[in-house]
Amino acid sequence: MKLYLYPFFLILAGLLFVSCKKSKDDDIAYYKEFTNSYRAFDDFKASSGNSYSFTVVTASWAWGRSGTETTIKVKDGKAIERSYVSKRVVNYTTNEEVILEQWTEDEASLRSHQSGFTLFTLDEVYQKAKTDWLLKRNDTDTYFEAGNNGMLSNCGYVPRGCTDDCFTGITISAIVKL
Repeated sequence: MKLYLYPFFLILAGLLFVSCKKSKDDDIAYYKEFTNSYRAFDDFKASSGNSYSFTVVTASWAWGRSGTETTIKVKDGKAIERSYVSKRVVNYTTNEEVILEQWTEDEASLRSHQSGFTLFTLDEVYQKAKTDWLLKRNDTDTYFEAGNNGMLSNCGYVPRGCTDDCFTGITISAIVKL
């Protein structure tokens, strides 16, 4: 082969590689909505001095209409408190609930309980959303909502065909300034 053809093939191979390379944005479902939500969070973080609380909720009809709430307080960008309550409906007519577990961790006792949502700041929640919960997958349905003044309220995925309690992600019922 003649020597002058090598640069041609090298350039051709480079162009093919670049044209086939997928953007990271293509891997994220709801990319535009996520980006807008992150901007809203960034504005909120600036206006709140990065001090806020947020409440993560779960619900399960499969486990006797039970649910949990984990509230995390963040001050100056650092988690300082986590509280948790787990409830179950015991009377479906009156919706009477019973508390199954309840606790609060202060700064000295953070991470001392196994139950409850992972001790995250919203910065970490958005990072987890971008690197896991919103990744496009062939075998799942992905969800994203920004109902907390434009900030994340529901984000995650469910394997297709799953009928009960298969959601992997987060549901945030409230985000408030401290």
